[in-house]
Amino acid sequence: MVRRFFRTEAGSTSVLLGATLLALLWANSPWGDTYEAFWHTRMGLTFGEAVFSLDLRHWVNDGLMAVFFFLIGLEVSYEVRLGQLRDRRLLAVPAVAALGGMLVPAAVYLALNAGGPGAGGWGVPIATDTAFVLGLLAMVGARCPEPLRAFLLTLAIVDDVLAIIIIAVFYTEELSVPALLSAVVLLVAILTLRRLRIWRAPAYIVLGFGLWVATLESGVHPTLVGIGLGILVFVYVPSEYKLLSAGEAVQELTNEPNARAAREAARRVRAAVSVNERLQFQLHPWSSYVIVPIFALANAGVRLDGETLRQAVTSPIAIGVAAGLLLGKFAGIAFGTWLPLRLGWGVLPGNLVWGQLLGGAAVSGIGFTVSLFIVDLAFDDQAIQNQAKIGILAGSALSALSGWIIFRLAWDRGGVCAPPEAAAEPPETLPEVLSVPVGPDDHVRGPAKAKVTIVEYGDFECPYCGRLHPVLEELRARRPEVRIVFRHFPLRTIHPRAVPAALAAEGAARGGRFWEMHDTLFSNQRFLTDADLRRYAAELDVEPWPDLPGQLARVARDEESGQASGVRGTPTLFINGVRYQGALDRASIDRAVKEAEQP
Repeated sequence: MVRRFFRTEAGSTSVLLGATLLALLWANSPWGDTYEAFWHTRMGLTFGEAVFSLDLRHWVNDGLMAVFFFLIGLEVSYEVRLGQLRDRRLLAVPAVAALGGMLVPAAVYLALNAGGPGAGGWGVPIATDTAFVLGLLAMVGARCPEPLRAFLLTLAIVDDVLAIIIIAVFYTEELSVPALLSAVVLLVAILTLRRLRIWRAPAYIVLGFGLWVATLESGVHPTLVGIGLGILVFVYVPSEYKLLSAGEAVQELTNEPNARAAREAARRVRAAVSVNERLQFQLHPWSSYVIVPIFALANAGVRLDGETLRQAVTSPIAIGVAAGLLLGKFAGIAFGTWLPLRLGWGVLPGNLVWGQLLGGAAVSGIGFTVSLFIVDLAFDDQAIQNQAKIGILAGSALSALSGWIIFRLAWDRGGVCAPPEAAAEPPETLPEVLSVPVGPDDHVRGPAKAKVTIVEYGDFECPYCGRLHPVLEELRARRPEVRIVFRHFPLRTIHPRAVPAALAAEGAARGGRFWEMHDTLFSNQRFLTDADLRRYAAELDVEPWPDLPGQLARVARDEESGQASGVRGTPTLFINGVRYQGALDRASIDRAVKEAEQP
C-alpha cells in the first residue's frame, strides 16, 4: 500500500501539501520566531582562507532546487528527442497556451502594482506548479483524460523553461565577470567530456558542483545551471543490438551465476537504457518526496495573524498575485489555446472538449514552487514577501477549487490506449455507427461483396492493437470471406512513434505494399524509430515518406472519421458499420461475426 502510494502523483502532492501545512503551523505556533531563525542559520565550506557560506534557506533554494531544475532539464531533453515536443503540431497549441498563461497574469499583476513597491513581483503569478497540478488531476481521475494530462504536461514544461529564462534575465541583480568567465570555462570542460564520450560520473559531479558555485558567485541564478546540465544529458531509444546484448548477458548469468557475469549483466542492462531515463528514474522520487517538500517547508511559512491578513486583503501585491493566478492564468491559457487552433497552427491531442481544456486552464493557476521561488528573488522586505505568499496560497487554492468545479460540470472522456476490458464498456453517449462508410480510399483485405466487414481503428504502437493483430489474422485465414479494413488512429500523446509509423505505412501504400508494411510494423512494435522505418521500407522496396503532406492528410482523414464515429481509444472495431462492444479475443469476435452474418 505504501509503495503504491509513493508511486502516484497524488502521493507526492500529499507530501508537498503536508510540508506546506507544517510550515504554516510552525510559523504561526508559539515558537513561530524559531522558523525564520532556523532557516537563517548559516552553513558553509572552508578551505584555508577561502569561505563559501549560505544560510539554510539559500542552500535549499539555490542548492537543492538546482536538482529539481536539473530534472526539468532531463524531461525537456527527453520530450524534445523522443516525446511530444518532437511533433510541431502537437507542441504549437500548449506552447502558445503557456506563453498566454504567463503574459496575461503578469499584465493583471502590473495593472495593480505598476510604479509601486511591488512592481518587481510581476513574475510571481506567471508559473504553474506542475507537482500540484498533476496531483490534483490524479485525484480528479477519469474526468481528466490522458490526452489532457499530456497537454498540460507539455504546457508545464514550456512554462518551466520560460520561467527559468525570466529568472535568469530579469532577476539577476549584478554580474561578477571573473566568476562568469569561470562558469563558462567549466561549462566548456563539461561539453568537451561529453563530446569525447568520456562517461565518468565523478568528473561530471565535480565539474557540475564547480559550475554551480561559479554561477552562484557570478550573480546569475543557478537554476539555469540545473536545467542546462539536464538538457545536455544523452537520451536515445534502446537499439536492438543493446537489447540483445543485455539479454545474452542475463542468459549467461542464469546459466552460470558468478560475480563477473553479474557485473557484466548489470553493465549491459544499464547501457540498454539512456542515462537520461536512468537519472529521471533515480531522481524523481528524491525531487518529489524530499527536495520540493523541503523547499515548501523553508518558504511557505507565513504568519497569518489578524494584522497580516488585514494588510493582505487590501494589499495590491497579494490581490495582484491571487488575481493573476486565478483569472490571468485561466484567461491566458484559454485564449492561448483558442488562438493557434483558430489559425490552424496546431492540433489538440486525442479528442478533447472545451470543458476539459477550461478545467485544465483553471488548475494551471496553482502556482506554488516557482512562485515562492520568485518571491524570494523579487522582494527583500519580509512584510512584502508575506503579502505575496498569502496571494500565492489564496490564488492557488481558488484555482484548484475552480478547476475541480469545472471538471465536475464538464465531464467527458478523452482518447486512451484502452485494454480489451475497457473497450468492452464504451460510454453510452458515444456514437454507435461508423460515420464514414468503407470506400475506395480505404485499406481493405477481403472480397468487396463480403457479408461481414470489420473496420479497425488502430495505432501501430498500441500494445492492445498488437495483441489484436494475430487474432484478426487468424480470423482472416479461417474466414477469407470476411473483409478487414484498417484505419489510422494514432494516440500521439502516449505513443510518440505512432504517427511516423502510420506515415511510413501510407508511404508503402503508394507503392502498393500497405499490408506488408502493416504486418511488419505490428510484428516490430518495439522498434519504430526513423531508422527502423527506413529499413522496413527498403526491405519492401518502397519510400517511407514520398509525399509527406499527402500522407499527413490521409492519416488525418482517418482520425477525423474516427472522432466522428466516437472513437476514443485503440483498438476500436466496427462490424458491418456498428460499434463492436465485446472482448477482443478470438471466441468473442467469432461470435460477433457469426451474428453479423445472420439475415
